[in-house]
Amino acid sequence: MAHSVLHIALGYLGAGIGAGLAVIGAGIGIGTLANGAMEGSARQPSALGEIRTSMIIAAALIEGIALFAEVICILLALKVAG
Repeated sequence: MAHSVLHIALGYLGAGIGAGLAVIGAGIGIGTLANGAMEGSARQPSALGEIRTSMIIAAALIEGIALFAEVICILLALKVAG
């Protein structure tokens, strides 16, 4: 079934918006995480190592989710074009 040019363009636009929203969400999540970690380490400097480790693990999980969302957006864009 042949797709119109507009249909393909809207597919790419939707994928781009979805990927952008995923990156914005990850940025907000990591910013909130870093804010909490900085406040926690300022209040209790002796727990800095544990706070840092937990922050790095949580940031990696947030980035993984954002990457997964971007891959889904790319796959959907290619599905519309193909």
